[in-house]
Amino acid sequence: MWLHPEEILLKNAFKLWVTEKDNEYFVLQRRRGYGEGGGGLTGLLVGTLDTVLDSTSKVAPFRILHHTPDSQVYWSIACGVTKEEIVQHWDWLQQNIMRTLSVFDSSEDVTSFVQGKIRGLIAEEGKTSLVLEDDPEKFREALLRFEKWFELPPEEKLVTYYSCSYWRGKMPCQGWLYLSTNFMCFYSYMLGAEVKLVISWDEIWRLEKTSNVILTESIHVLSHGEDHYFSMLLHLNETFVIMEQLADYSIKRLFDKEAFQREPALSDPLQITKRGLEAHAKSAQFRTFFRLPKEENLLEVHESFLWVPFCHFNTLGKICLSENYLCFASQDGSQCHVIIPMREIINVEKTDSGSRALTVCVRGKRALRFTEVRDYQRLSNTIRSRCGISASPQHSASSEAIRGECQSLINHFEDNPEDVTLMVGQKDSSKAVSTEALMTVFHPQDVENLDPKMLKEKMKEQSWNIHFSEYGRGTSMFFTRKTRDLIVRGVPEALRGELWMLFSGAVNDMATHPGYYTELVEQSLGTSTLATDEIERDLHRSLPEHPAFQSDTGISALRRVLTAYAYRNPKIGYCQAMNILTSVLLLYAKEEEAFWLLVAVCERMLPDYFNRRIIGALVDQAVFEDLIRENLPQLVEHMTDLSFFSSVSLSWFLTLFISVLPIESAVNVVDCFFYDGIKAILQLGLAVLDYNMEALISCHDDAEAVTILNKFFDSVTNKDSPLPPTVQQASVGNNDKAAHMNVDISELIREAYEKYGNIRSEDVESSRKRNKLYVIQTLEDTTKQNVIRVVSQEVRFGASHLDELYNLFKRQHFLSCYWTMQSPALLHHDPSLAYLEQYQLGFQQFSVLFSLLEPWAFCITKSPLSLWVFRLIDENQDGLINFKEFCFALDTLCCGSFTNKLKFLFKLHLPPAFTGSPLPLEEQRIQHFAPLTEDSSHLSRLTAFDLPEDGVIRKSPERGRVKVDLQTYLKQWQNEILKKEETIKDLPRINQTQFIQFSKTLYRIFHSDPEEESLYRAVAHVTSLLLRMEEVGRRLQEPRSPPESTKTPSISAAEELSTEEASPTPESSVASSPRSSRDAGPEVEWSFSFEQVLASLLNEPAIVTFFERPVDIQTKLGQAKVAQLKLKVNK
Repeated sequence: MWLHPEEILLKNAFKLWVTEKDNEYFVLQRRRGYGEGGGGLTGLLVGTLDTVLDSTSKVAPFRILHHTPDSQVYWSIACGVTKEEIVQHWDWLQQNIMRTLSVFDSSEDVTSFVQGKIRGLIAEEGKTSLVLEDDPEKFREALLRFEKWFELPPEEKLVTYYSCSYWRGKMPCQGWLYLSTNFMCFYSYMLGAEVKLVISWDEIWRLEKTSNVILTESIHVLSHGEDHYFSMLLHLNETFVIMEQLADYSIKRLFDKEAFQREPALSDPLQITKRGLEAHAKSAQFRTFFRLPKEENLLEVHESFLWVPFCHFNTLGKICLSENYLCFASQDGSQCHVIIPMREIINVEKTDSGSRALTVCVRGKRALRFTEVRDYQRLSNTIRSRCGISASPQHSASSEAIRGECQSLINHFEDNPEDVTLMVGQKDSSKAVSTEALMTVFHPQDVENLDPKMLKEKMKEQSWNIHFSEYGRGTSMFFTRKTRDLIVRGVPEALRGELWMLFSGAVNDMATHPGYYTELVEQSLGTSTLATDEIERDLHRSLPEHPAFQSDTGISALRRVLTAYAYRNPKIGYCQAMNILTSVLLLYAKEEEAFWLLVAVCERMLPDYFNRRIIGALVDQAVFEDLIRENLPQLVEHMTDLSFFSSVSLSWFLTLFISVLPIESAVNVVDCFFYDGIKAILQLGLAVLDYNMEALISCHDDAEAVTILNKFFDSVTNKDSPLPPTVQQASVGNNDKAAHMNVDISELIREAYEKYGNIRSEDVESSRKRNKLYVIQTLEDTTKQNVIRVVSQEVRFGASHLDELYNLFKRQHFLSCYWTMQSPALLHHDPSLAYLEQYQLGFQQFSVLFSLLEPWAFCITKSPLSLWVFRLIDENQDGLINFKEFCFALDTLCCGSFTNKLKFLFKLHLPPAFTGSPLPLEEQRIQHFAPLTEDSSHLSRLTAFDLPEDGVIRKSPERGRVKVDLQTYLKQWQNEILKKEETIKDLPRINQTQFIQFSKTLYRIFHSDPEEESLYRAVAHVTSLLLRMEEVGRRLQEPRSPPESTKTPSISAAEELSTEEASPTPESSVASSPRSSRDAGPEVEWSFSFEQVLASLLNEPAIVTFFERPVDIQTKLGQAKVAQLKLKVNK
């Protein structure tokens, strides 16, 4: 590797370096302790220095120095890990530089030329790979060490590195921590003791910051049941955040199969950088805080003051700018933030250069004044360009007129802040199937009704109207503490839908997608999928006693919303609990609004909740358990096993308490959820447990605790609810409330905010990330145990061997995803498949793993023989091998009887495995898999390099869009249960071409065996014997039937082969068969049954002994584990 020229002094350096080559201008040196001679104590000391100190000259074992004859100064210009690498650099200098140097007169000119040339080479090398790194030179040095020490595939991208200590027992090892896209690595070399650690991110169960008496602060990593601690990090928090981000990135990419198509910084695993990860994390935090669509990315951040009219002062905060939104959040504890869509901005004015002020005018005669903006001119220009103010036809008025209008707004704004008229949200007039909320249809408010509840409802509405007049209404309303106080007291029925849309951010989704819902409804109308079947089944279970869902109006609206969402997001499709949530949304929001609210909940506010494994809900349950330990120590002391609360609280999280609380009380919880997110549900859960603390502590078993909580929920009321008694009673599961005194939901929510309102959303998100690793790995472990339990019943491998096999199989699956986003495992992933099908291998990945584990080393990676094995065990012919199919094949070859092994090899040379095609491997793959595609007419336009990794071109069924034929699956399972074991008489005869290839395969299996010669002779003898038997059989049948009517192939021309002596070499014996056939004429064919082949081979003790030789599967597994990464498929 070429280095930026760095001046060094050679005084005492020769004690550490040995000169290998030199000339007038360059010296090639080797580090003592490397290469020949070892180095003894000097080598140990040098190795320790190389690990601890951060300098290329102290790491690479070889280097090249530049010097001039009349100077004592040397310049390091290159280094290398191997002698071959450094010799290449040396030869290049000899061929390209030495001749040129002779033309210079002075030493200064020589040195200047050499330095310039080396810098040019480095710049050329770093144009693509290192351009995004903060310090390319130091990163090049770290990359050199990373590649040298860990020998990972060259595609692996190093992200960053840190100096730290790794604790082995009670002793620390000082070394270097390297964080790459797929691995966490550590290396240390202290006085001859080398420590090397490589852990893939997908194997980590726990990642957390810890502290104890010995380690004041460290990072704890749990993987494969082993604890790893890293301490003495100079930037521990930064290191932990990067590790957390890389682990989360790996989980999303490998387990969730996310492609990051909208995030260029993460879309290519070969280009991941520390800067890209940080930008992604900031954008995610920005979107979560302001409830913005997933398409938005944080582009700029500016510190400034914002004039707040209702407080009459400037609040310090940050302006956050994305593609379509201008947002502001205070930093002084006032909890004030505002979101301004770019579509609402009509002009931007730079009013006062002295105070660096900026005024943003929005629709509805409203202006926001930002001051002390450091780069206010650039910010102004950016906002203008993104709003298209200068180019938009609607702003064609003269700039003077606009400036005058804005100035008048500003003057009025400053002089009369209490009279400012704030914007009313502009609502899109997109067509929807139903334009009214169901509550207004089935429970219209009676204006003349002046009972106490209705009067209180009107007072609530008046309070909100006052709030709107002060803080604004619509998309650019100020969110403050007062807003939360009003939410806690309860939202009026008439405003609930509007506020839900505003707080969730769904109002922006709907405004930017006019007509989208109507199109979805039309496209999904009449479709029949697994999702629609599930929806139809659950329609009448959604608030069944509410009048709105006892009529076709409510049921039809619910059907349309759920079906449209399943069509929009087939990855989720439909999940139970979505119907209950959507029912409540339809009560208070119009149909199109309910759809966008559902989008906001499923895709932003409750990520990963509504899928087959409900990972999001399980993660939040783990977060809930952590909060219980922290806030309710009394309960923890009594109930040490908190898994009970996880099982009880699952419905709380999935349905936002709707399924356990009366409907008139549950909607108040939903109000808080749309404002504060999952934090509101966690707070309320803690308040419920706190309220029932004494009863729960005194209960004797889980059933009693469940009864206590159920009675409590039934006793929760909403004394201010204007809903009629019929609706209120519809949601109450138990009318017997004598055991509990009634609890008002508003009081319960208020108590939750008072006691547990200090829970920070940032801490909740951090806890989510930490617990997600453990939840996913627990689910993965459960899946593995289920798969092993099913497979173990049909193979002879032990449980421990199956466990290791599964880990190897899963790792091979992940290897196809590590360095590309175009892997078939990602492109064709279907989360609705059974656990046996979750991890599958295409042909290339299968051939690599099978070559590592098969017992006779006859399947070279990506060889035709590997393809035949792949075809044979791919029972459903889908071009993918699952773990069960893989284990069956390996079990037959490693643990099967002589007959079963021979039968496997025999079938390997029959269709569909062996087709006898002379085409190259890639074309055989095309021919074999083409019939599997729905439309293969375009195959002629594709080359082998256009194919996916597994050679399959297919349309993967997406969940929610493709009809699943359950009857077909049932018949398939029934056939598998009733399937008879295949007997040797069921096998077809093997013809001439197939038998020749069968013989070649046997020779390949026996190659390099100690008894190779005797095995070759045995095969030749069996071949000769079989040909004689077939000839005799044919001649016996000749008098009975004329040759032209014979259905079995003739081998009458095999006389030459049958009379020859068996050849001891594979070339002569195999070649003899086709020669005899050619001499006999075109009509001559011969074939053998499996019984004939088996009987002949049983007469050869050498062959029988070879196949009955036990296989050390444990050794094979250990070797495969070490070699798996090194034999990664070259794309």
